[in-house]
Amino acid sequence: MDGSREWKGEARMVRVPAGAVTLDGDLSVPERARGIVLFAHGRGSSRLSPRHRYVARLLNEAKLATVLLDLLTPAEEAVDLRTAHLRFDVGLLSERLVAATDWLMQRSKTRHLPLGYFGASTGAAAALIAAAERPDAVRAVVSRGGRPDMAGPALARVQAPTLLIVGEADFLVVRLNQEAFAKLTCEKRLVIVPGATHLFEEPGALDEVAHLAREWLERYLALAEARVSGPGAP
Repeated sequence: MDGSREWKGEARMVRVPAGAVTLDGDLSVPERARGIVLFAHGRGSSRLSPRHRYVARLLNEAKLATVLLDLLTPAEEAVDLRTAHLRFDVGLLSERLVAATDWLMQRSKTRHLPLGYFGASTGAAAALIAAAERPDAVRAVVSRGGRPDMAGPALARVQAPTLLIVGEADFLVVRLNQEAFAKLTCEKRLVIVPGATHLFEEPGALDEVAHLAREWLERYLALAEARVSGPGAP
């Protein structure tokens, strides 16, 4: 499927071209969608992650479309299970995220929707690099337990409002997020969730992540939508 058929809000599998490979994704577009959020999974995760699917459902309820995308092919995932090196190749992951962004911007049913990213672990670094590469397309970024530090020099070029969420008990990642936060020059916020570990498995922790993400994405994607559809817009 190329995403050209009518949707009625249910999730549909899509195939996204990204250079020499084709990536699998699940696209959900609720009726009267006000924006779209592209998920960038991190190490050892996939579009089937229950944590990502939980957040995606909450975003769908808020009239935000979602794309849960595998940034590695099944063959690459099999290799990565043995070597664990592709999940840390944020250059490769960000290139594929840019390709997926361009694909969404070319589809008739999604190109009008303001775009945000939701990244986790190394996927957060890929999201920030991709946001720096596509500043006119990406309107907001959320990182959950991410490694924004791995975005390196791209951090200073990110223009999209960026929310970093990290668990209080994820000690090393807290420090790395604080260092990356200092390098961001865009509108930004760092939230440390009390008592939470890396996967936010504690009671209520993932709920807090999901609500923080929804609030941030609703705010900035709605602002982008208002600028497009406001007075004088075609």
